[in-house]
Amino acid sequence: MKLICLAFLFLSLRNQICYGAPDDYDDYDEEEEPKEKNPPGQDKCNGIFLTYTFTERNKELPHVKNVTAQAWSFKSKATLVNTGLEELKGWKMFIRFQHREVLVSATNAILVDGAGDFPAKVEKGATLSGYPNTDLKTSVDTAGDLTKMSTEIEFTGTMFGLNEKAIPLPKSIRLANDGWKCPTLTTYRTFLTTCCHKDPKYKSLNQSAKGKYTPRQYGDVNLMYDVLKSYEGSYEAQVTIDNDGTLSRLDNWNLTWEWMRGEFIHSMRGAYTRRIEYSDCIFGLPGQYLKGFDFSQVMNCEKRPVISDLPLEKANDTEIGHIPNCCKNGSLVSPVMDENNARAVFQLRVYKLPPDTPKTVLYPPQRWNITSLVSAHYHCSAPVRVDPSAFPEATGTGAKTYAVASWQVVCNMTKPEKKRAKCCVSFTAYYSNGAVPCSTCACGCDDSQTDKCNPSSRAMLLPPDALLLPAVNRTAKIKAYAKLKKKPVPRAMPCPDNCVVSINWHVSSDHKAGWTARMTLFNWGETQFKDWYAAVELKKAASGYDDVYSFNGTKLVSPKNTIFFQGLKGLEYLIEIKNGSSDSKPKVPGKQQSVISFTKKKPEAINIRKGDGFPSKVFFNGAECALPDSLPSAATLLSSMPLLFFSAIAFLLITYPFHS
Repeated sequence: MKLICLAFLFLSLRNQICYGAPDDYDDYDEEEEPKEKNPPGQDKCNGIFLTYTFTERNKELPHVKNVTAQAWSFKSKATLVNTGLEELKGWKMFIRFQHREVLVSATNAILVDGAGDFPAKVEKGATLSGYPNTDLKTSVDTAGDLTKMSTEIEFTGTMFGLNEKAIPLPKSIRLANDGWKCPTLTTYRTFLTTCCHKDPKYKSLNQSAKGKYTPRQYGDVNLMYDVLKSYEGSYEAQVTIDNDGTLSRLDNWNLTWEWMRGEFIHSMRGAYTRRIEYSDCIFGLPGQYLKGFDFSQVMNCEKRPVISDLPLEKANDTEIGHIPNCCKNGSLVSPVMDENNARAVFQLRVYKLPPDTPKTVLYPPQRWNITSLVSAHYHCSAPVRVDPSAFPEATGTGAKTYAVASWQVVCNMTKPEKKRAKCCVSFTAYYSNGAVPCSTCACGCDDSQTDKCNPSSRAMLLPPDALLLPAVNRTAKIKAYAKLKKKPVPRAMPCPDNCVVSINWHVSSDHKAGWTARMTLFNWGETQFKDWYAAVELKKAASGYDDVYSFNGTKLVSPKNTIFFQGLKGLEYLIEIKNGSSDSKPKVPGKQQSVISFTKKKPEAINIRKGDGFPSKVFFNGAECALPDSLPSAATLLSSMPLLFFSAIAFLLITYPFHS
């Protein structure tokens, strides 16, 4: 009997220990679940700790047998945690995707550097910045408050390829802020981690003095968004566009951004929106919140307005102009040409919606982008809060007034994507009887063209005089030249370059003491270019630049090995294409040209024919031009007579102006 009682007592105690106390055991304290541990390496990181974690993926329609063509929806997340002792302002994270990903959404962040809005193709990688929280504070300054120290981004998107069991991780992750290094990437089965720290050797050459906010940066085009006055429910702002790049230029600029919190533009001075409408306000959130508001006076309610400069004649208009540096017809030239015409300014009145109506709640628009006619493509950063801008006080006392709040956007020129350039270059030389033309579809080809020509075929050599003709008039000369050189003629000819502006670089002579080149600019478009400029990079030969005879020329300190050209006084216009002297004659392009002379400081170090006499980069009005994929080849002795003939004809036709 005693044994039975002891056994019963043992089982009762065992149940309480293993399965918990009974419901009426009031004094029992349940042990808390253990908290989730930090990712491996985070506790030892003295800097910014990044993680990217794959969550799940599902097969999308249509289901196909080809694994590489199968689409998968995926979910993942990235985290940034400040585990160091220095606040990171305006964080940016770069993720190098590698499975043809298309991002559909991302929380707490926006895409920057030209990636655009969602959905966005990010197969070459994506740079994200924080929104609405842009900074990562330290644990010391926040008493370990993770909501201020860290950011979590949740992604949804589509990817292609990989079998069902594979885990699709990006190739790498890193901080994209200047002066930070992420040396070691650790890969686990479902996530990546890296610890980023400040580079002790990094010294910024373009930062302003330290202040409360992020130091100002300077790129090719720098924009300021300054809130001048703040009211309940609205504010007045000023936008300043500074063209600071040596080779940058904006013609007929268009500026776009995206309102993220329902804002709209009530009025504007110094610029205008391309579309003046208020229906989006009436049928959108503004109409719901602002019941008695007169929207008929509103300039624009678009989420992504397109803003353009006013013409010169509106500069003194007291209603829509009358602002210093406004109204330049959208033209901002390089500061090398004219510092006084490198800045544009306009002002706007912005209305806000709840809960952002208090005068202390201010958010700038996001996803800035600026475009221009025949100029470079720009990638723009997210707005970064900087110390308030200072302005001269209106009374002329020397005092300064300050903006309520200021944000900066930095835009930099990018190298054009293949077949998306805005100008192109052809090469010729005194020792070759064939011209190396602009590349096929250098400036793009549309579908209507590709039915009649081959967009993938390599451009065919042509006689130099054919460079003077529009693309539609070159075919006969190209075929005749191919027959003369005993080259095959394809059934579908290569498509033309389709560039509005083309530039011919001709090596005219080469001797022991120096060499010469001739540069010819052609305008095949119907719009003239005022105050045009061009620049060439010659990696080895630029140091020997001597003189230019029909342009103004300057050897630049930065970028290195670059020579800057612009028209002489009275020759600032590169005129548009004109009709021929009769209906049967081809159209005649606008043209400017000059001979350029060089010396050889070390003749043995420069080989003109091997490529040193041809530019490695060419720019026109800020746009980097597409270069040919080969150099002129030397003619054989048997072809010396055709060479002399073609060179003489080309020289006469290109050198002397056309007469209509």
